[in-house]
Amino acid sequence: DPMRPIVLVPMRANTELAPSVAPGLGEIGAFLPYSPQHHLLLSDAGGPLVATSANLSGEPVLTNNAEVEARLAQVADAFLHHDRPIARPADDPVIRLIAGDTRPLRLGRGSAPLELTLPVPLPSPMIGVGGHMKNTVALAWGNRVVISPHVGDLDSPRALSVFEQVITDLQALYDVQAERVACDAHPGYASTRWARRSGLPVTSVLHHHAHASALAGEHIDVKRWLIFTWDGVGYGADGTLWGGEALLGRPGAWQRVASFRPFHLPGGEKAGREPWRSALALLWEAGMEWPGCPEDTTVLRAAWHKRLNAPPSSAVGRLFDAAAALTGLNHRSSFEGQGPMLLEAACTQPTEALPLPLDRDTKGIWRSDWSPLLPHLLATTRPTSERARVFHASLAQALADQAGKVRGHEGEFAVGLCGGVFQNAVLSAEAQARLSRMGFDIRLACSVPVNDAAISFGQIVEAGWTASRNR
Repeated sequence: DPMRPIVLVPMRANTELAPSVAPGLGEIGAFLPYSPQHHLLLSDAGGPLVATSANLSGEPVLTNNAEVEARLAQVADAFLHHDRPIARPADDPVIRLIAGDTRPLRLGRGSAPLELTLPVPLPSPMIGVGGHMKNTVALAWGNRVVISPHVGDLDSPRALSVFEQVITDLQALYDVQAERVACDAHPGYASTRWARRSGLPVTSVLHHHAHASALAGEHIDVKRWLIFTWDGVGYGADGTLWGGEALLGRPGAWQRVASFRPFHLPGGEKAGREPWRSALALLWEAGMEWPGCPEDTTVLRAAWHKRLNAPPSSAVGRLFDAAAALTGLNHRSSFEGQGPMLLEAACTQPTEALPLPLDRDTKGIWRSDWSPLLPHLLATTRPTSERARVFHASLAQALADQAGKVRGHEGEFAVGLCGGVFQNAVLSAEAQARLSRMGFDIRLACSVPVNDAAISFGQIVEAGWTASRNR
């Protein structure tokens, strides 16, 4: 492939790679040389090289030679610069085999700007500014939409600068000036704040509606959906932190019909990088203790009981964090998604699922209860691999159970899987197999990443359908 993406491939058991390369994981990223400089380096080295991008964690890649030397002086012993300046940053694209097909995890050099056709034409040009993590930007006019390369997490001044540069460059490149902007409903996202300051009319789109609409925007032949939007967290219609939702309908008309038993996250956003907090959230919600907790929780527990900085959530991503902590794989993360990645890598032989209770709440939403998993995850006499695999199988079965219940009450639909949790190849394959046995038509993303990189595209699709319905 001339794109030369990074492809996640299984790591051999007898690999000669240093243990510090992808520790605890079963895959490594491999890519072929795509520039003359790469070919010269590899020719002289006589073998493969271990490489990483020239950036601080979470930030876009650096492009200025002087800035690279200043900011990376603590980690690099020498710098090899090209004699041509880099016009704009573009990370390498990343591909993974998921549910029987190669799927993008990140858009970048060679794969973006990515142009797609909209299912419904827009009345005026619009820009979708994406979410806060794994940000991309989408520019749309008529029935065309182009999605930018990966920008990254909007947590630093440099990331925000690149974000604004991409918005400007994309409009200049296609000679299209946006007249409207679509953004996430979360008021604290940097992309949302930019949209509010832009002076353009703003359409606010719920995070998980954007996820669902991005998938629907790729599969325009489907008229009715049940889409599982599983991720870390996203701002929900009721003000809680969603992340384990099943949405019935189509773009512009989504109805939340299934989810998980909610729990309160002690410390709020800190739970994203400290999985032990998610573990405590589940245990305390279920009235259980954690003898192996690595932290002193006296003050935290008092705050949790008073619901101080302990927002309610139904996020499956936090369930994965909790499972990684309770199995001893990861209590603190150095990068986003570390716990779930280690948990997936620990899976070995297939196993049976634990049945999770499924009941309708007072609002008519089907909710799966995760609490039967807790004693199993805490069973230190069982191998970690077995506990990890049972967890995956049980969530896949819970998904299939929800789909079956909704079909029994609402009729037929295609089933979609989207959100960052479905970057997990084990979970996706398990869910696909169980749904297939039930006769469902199952769809996953093909051209656009399943994670938050799809949010900008989904915002455009959702806003377009809403506008067409109101015309």
